[in-house]
Parts: sequence; C-alpha cells; structure tokens
Amino acid sequence: MVIRDLTHQQKYRSETELLKYLNIKKLKPKYSAGVWYFYPGASRFHESYIDKGSIEDILNKIAWMFDEGYIDSSFGVEAHFPNEVNWDNLHLYKTLEKETGIKLITAIPFLFYEHRYMYGSLSNPNAEIRNHAIQRTIDTLELNKELDTEFAIIWPGIDGYENPFGHDFYGMWERFEGALADAMDAVPGVRVAMEPKPYEPRGNNIWRNTANGLLMARDVERRLKAFHNLDLLEKGHVLVGLNPEVGHVLMGHEELAGSFASVLREGRLMHSHWNSQPLGNYDQDLNIGVLGYDQMLATLLVLNMYGYNGYYGIDINPERMPVERALVLCMNSLDSAADIINSLDFDTLVKAMYNPAEYSGIVEDVLTRALAPDANKLRSIP
Repeated sequence: MVIRDLTHQQKYRSETELLKYLNIKKLKPKYSAGVWYFYPGASRFHESYIDKGSIEDILNKIAWMFDEGYIDSSFGVEAHFPNEVNWDNLHLYKTLEKETGIKLITAIPFLFYEHRYMYGSLSNPNAEIRNHAIQRTIDTLELNKELDTEFAIIWPGIDGYENPFGHDFYGMWERFEGALADAMDAVPGVRVAMEPKPYEPRGNNIWRNTANGLLMARDVERRLKAFHNLDLLEKGHVLVGLNPEVGHVLMGHEELAGSFASVLREGRLMHSHWNSQPLGNYDQDLNIGVLGYDQMLATLLVLNMYGYNGYYGIDINPERMPVERALVLCMNSLDSAADIINSLDFDTLVKAMYNPAEYSGIVEDVLTRALAPDANKLRSIP
C-alpha cells in the first residue's frame, strides 16, 4: 500500500514563509469520478431518466473521454465493493488502466443500501449483521491492497438514528469504531478516509459534521492493535483520515474553508469530494461552481496554502444532462477557479492576512480585483 506523507498539511508558516510558498506553489487540481452516477437511477419522486448501463459501459465512457482528450491519465475512478467493483470484474478496471493510465483510486465498502443494514452496518446491535459488515469492509480493504490505492473511503450513510429519545449513542459509536478497527487490523497498512454527513438516508447520520469525523478518526486509531498499523502511527502517519464532501459540509451549515482547514491541520485530508449545494436542504449533488462560488474560492485558497495535493473527486448527480458533459463542466469550473487563485496578488494578500489592522478591507479588494474582467477599471482603495 502507498502511505503518502500527509504531515506537510500540518505546517504553519510565518508571513515570509507563506508568501514564498504561495508565489511558487500553483494550484492544479487532478480529478476523479465515482462510477455510481454515470447512469443516475430513479428517486422516490421520478423514474430514471436514462436506461441503466453496465460497469463495462461506464468504463467505456471514461475511455472515450480519454480518447477524445477530455481527461488524461491522471484521472481517477472510484467504485463501491462488491456492486461496482469486485474480484470478478476487476479485470475491466485493470484493462482501463493498462490502456489509458486511468486507475481505480479507491474501493468503497457498500454498507448502506441493502435490506440487512436497515438498522446500521458496522454499528448494528445484531452481531451477525455487524460481522457481515466487518467482513465486507475487510474484503474491500483487501481489494484496495491489491490495487495499491492510497485509501479506502468509508461512508456510514445508514448508521445513525431518527429519534434521539432512548437512543444508545455510546453503543452506536463503540460498535462502529471497534468494528472498523478490527477490519483495519485484519488488513494492516490500508488507510481509511471517513466521509461525514449530517443526514440522509438516516434522519441523523452517525457522524454529522467535520468535528465529529475528526474525533472518530482519533478514536479508531486508538483502538488499532496490529503491529504494522502501530508502527505506522509511531512513525507519525495517520491511518484514519477524512474525505469531506462539499455538499455534506454545507448541508450541516458548516463554513466550507474552515472545515477543510480543520482537517488539514491534523494532516488527515486524504481525499475530497466536490459538487454544489445550498446551505442545508437535501443532498443535491449539483455541478461544481453553480452555487457557492465564494466558498469554493476560499476553500481552494486554503487547500493551496496548506499543500493539499490529493484528488478532487467529482461527486455529482447529473440527472438532466449527459454525464460526460457534466464532468467537463465541473472540471472547467474548478480549473477556472484554480486560475483565479493562482493569479491572486499574494504580496498584498499575505500582508493583509497577517496585519489585518493595518490592511483593513484589503483582502476583500484582492478578491474583487481577481474576479473583475478588467481590474484597471476599478476604483482605487482609499
């Protein structure tokens, strides 16, 4: 397994160090896409708008985008085990990688959909069902090991509750954390990136927000016992990180840039999922950049300041347009936003960041001028 050093995310830089760093560091996102939305299914309010395709059809779409020059070999693919990737169809993903260089960057245990998980997966009070979820997680980690990925995303979507009255909170957390630690010890050396979400499909998901996710990461690491896992922790590597999703963070009314910064500060930002989302509301998975452009820019600046160099996973639900078009729109949106970040007046911005009393209002001016079609037409700041 690849254990990429994430400790650089924790570095706090002085004014001089940050200015030097930002004038050298250029934000250049690399992208991944989940195979689950290439053929969006029905919802409880409408039937599917497109006929269902196979995994082979999905990978053929990705290969076509590569052949047409829309994506390159740095592009990544994400899939759930065992419904989207398994030992029987793994050769299809390996063929895609051999022909294009595009690899499966994470296999995700499918822990939220099936009837058996009605009352939770790794947190289920029923030991038989919980053991099924543990084994599925172990099998998924084994697949990640085979693929030499950097992490396995864990999304505990069906673990949680609706009615807080009489709910066994301690037991829910204890069972999930213990079960995940057992699975990780069974396949030591495979990192896990947990994805918090406030609600959906449960009324309250088990870890609602970024802070909950960070506490969970520490708690699971404290439970690990396998020698290889303990050795990695002793060397300063984290084994449980986060995969924050823009939509999920905003569903919880969190401030996006600050939430991502809190994950970076602990060196736990292993991956990121991107889309657009109004504050609160249901999980819409809109194309990147159509809402909350200001929050997106602020977050991209944070990622650039603290050295995030992982994937920008596109996690959308393009119900009303071809997925190939939606992916290009999303990549174009992030690429153009990255250009805005790279063109900022860092000399002025960093001075204003570290000396707010002397440079009152100047951060805002730097942003306005970066967004202006012609900054020369703007009034000077008194």
